[in-house]
Amino acid sequence: MTESRRRSSSRCTSSIKTCLGYCRTIQLRLLLTCLAMIAIRDETDEGCEQQSTLDATPSDLAVGVVVVFDAYSSVCIERMWIPMLSLTALPHVGGIFGGLITRKEVKTWYTRLNKPSWRPPNAAFPVAWTTLYTGMGYGSYLVWKELGGFTQDALLPLGLYGMQLALNWAWTPIFFGAHNIKLAMIEIVMLTGTVAATMVSWYPISRTATLLMVPYLAWLCLATSLNYCIWRDNPDPKKDY
Repeated sequence: MTESRRRSSSRCTSSIKTCLGYCRTIQLRLLLTCLAMIAIRDETDEGCEQQSTLDATPSDLAVGVVVVFDAYSSVCIERMWIPMLSLTALPHVGGIFGGLITRKEVKTWYTRLNKPSWRPPNAAFPVAWTTLYTGMGYGSYLVWKELGGFTQDALLPLGLYGMQLALNWAWTPIFFGAHNIKLAMIEIVMLTGTVAATMVSWYPISRTATLLMVPYLAWLCLATSLNYCIWRDNPDPKKDY
């Protein structure tokens, strides 16, 4: 390849990469990539004289591969970070609304309940749930990605995940909102069982996602024990408070 052709190919590649940045669909990117490879192949010292496909040099093909890889990787990055952030943030939605209920009750009604001495400090709960929500949310993204999105194969693992998430969100209004400790205890037992079933369904798909749920399950076991002790030591809180 002559110096003139090398400069021309470089200009062509630079222009194509700039155009790729404005293409938002993979179809447009791949089409533009094909045009780039044709333009690089056909570029000559004098201009755009038609050439045979056999004239393409290894350098031309290398540039074409770089352009294709750039287009494909850009599309992948654009399309993957949105569901990753969305699924990771989803559990926090219920946590935020639950926090609005807890904030008031934890300083009034909750302080008057008989609680075991081994209970975690109140300040530990928001930190723990922020970490656990992030872990389970990212785990759901890993499962979603491995199964190719919301496909038929994802119905059971992501369905169980959605069920446990709904049960998780419901516990706070039952316990802190309605002050129904017994119903909250029954609900959290169901929640813990659903989380265990979710982990079993996730294990063949993504071990990393399953491991991200382990701290969540451990915390639920602690929370279930705490809920039981509060129910046992406060037989009729509505009557007393």
